Amino acid sequence: MSILNRIPFYALLLFVGLSFALTSTLKAADTPNVILIFIDDQGYQDLGCFGSPNIKTPHIDQLAKEGVKFTSFYSASPVCSASRAALQTGSYPVRVGITGVLFPRAKIGLNPEEFTLGDAFKSKGYATGAFGKWHLGHLPNFLPTRHGFDTYFGVPYSNDMDAKERGINSVNGLDRAWKLKKEANKFWDVPVIRDEKEIERPADQTTLTKRYTEEAMAFIEKNKEKPFFVYLPHTMPHIPLFVSDGFYVDDPKLAYKATIEEIDHGVGQIVKLLEKLKLRKNTLIIYTTDNGPWLGKKHHGGSALPLRDGKFTTYEGGMRVPCVMSWPAKMPQGKTCDEIAATIDLLPTFAKLIGAQLPKDRKIDGKDISPLFYAPETAPTPHEMYCFYRGTRLEAIRSGPWKLRLPGVPNRRNKNNPKKGTKKAQLYNLRDDISEKQDVASKNAALVEGLILKARAFDEEIKKNKRPAGSLPDGK
Repeated sequence: MSILNRIPFYALLLFVGLSFALTSTLKAADTPNVILIFIDDQGYQDLGCFGSPNIKTPHIDQLAKEGVKFTSFYSASPVCSASRAALQTGSYPVRVGITGVLFPRAKIGLNPEEFTLGDAFKSKGYATGAFGKWHLGHLPNFLPTRHGFDTYFGVPYSNDMDAKERGINSVNGLDRAWKLKKEANKFWDVPVIRDEKEIERPADQTTLTKRYTEEAMAFIEKNKEKPFFVYLPHTMPHIPLFVSDGFYVDDPKLAYKATIEEIDHGVGQIVKLLEKLKLRKNTLIIYTTDNGPWLGKKHHGGSALPLRDGKFTTYEGGMRVPCVMSWPAKMPQGKTCDEIAATIDLLPTFAKLIGAQLPKDRKIDGKDISPLFYAPETAPTPHEMYCFYRGTRLEAIRSGPWKLRLPGVPNRRNKNNPKKGTKKAQLYNLRDDISEKQDVASKNAALVEGLILKARAFDEEIKKNKRPAGSLPDGK
């Protein structure tokens, strides 16, 4: 007689039920909650774990100790909107039609037909929330709620826009605003939006960092019984810098430090909540930034050292950004990965982790970098070549340790006179020269020629197959 025939029917049902519950639990454990913290204009060096000499970031440093620090991690653009379009779509900005910065009078945004991070998580039943600076179109058609997010709270574009006083965004103006604290909000007419409705104008920027953190935490509490994706794109430390009262220091030369340290405090609060809810082990936290620091703002900007230059450029300081990832259930602790990885890789990587299907009717440039999560010191990068666009111009590529700046790229100081600034190709070995000081093109002519051919072929393909930005319907 079969053993099943000797088991009472109700016991068999109980056995099947327990097996199903165990299988469901195992599947849930394999599917992480994800929190993506995306900072604005933070420099490569501006974390304790990346070598800052004065900024204290104990909570982010702890994430690095409990996870992996990525030291060759790249944005896809040296400016705000383009870098965010790439993050959301897994594609270079040129491919999705957002190549610069969107301003308050813009009538375009990220095309609602694009498949985004929010869409990927939503397709697998995740609760999805975005809290912070969006900057992919401020009109309802383009807001996060049209791109796979259940809810949104934040400012729709950069916090220095719609300035009401001439010169307020200069260093002297920013010094004055810092000293005025909350009174300085009047200088910028930036709205706060909840979902698709404006609820505050001008934004009280002194509380933005605190409110974003609180909104994210409330969302986590609300959705603790199911998987969730939190996108937390902080407004700061993009100028103008503001902090809540508990982090304020009178000296404007310490404004940047105070701003980063308040963000770090918020990271600590989120981690503490996850631990309280017993969700920390299976939550993947990623901390990175949209582009390099705004060096022209002096002490209101950060540092990209030892990298060259900063925001607005395709030198390393403009696009190589700090990145820390921690997922205690799956990732090793205290490791460093120096393989090429990028924000465009997050969409395909998340899709792989949660079992989401990417669209098959379009090109997505990012790669699955999950092998780097599990073996950060031995797994190879999936990128044979990584591209550095500024606007619609391909200015440089990286392949292995080699960084090639293409011939004909205008000198930034002479951008209005490209002929005067035209250069020959430049080649840097980033493994030996992370600061891009020694041009070795003349010693590697064959390598330069091969890389130029690859770069031009890719640029031709992407422009041939680019997709349009979103635009308003006729009559709007």
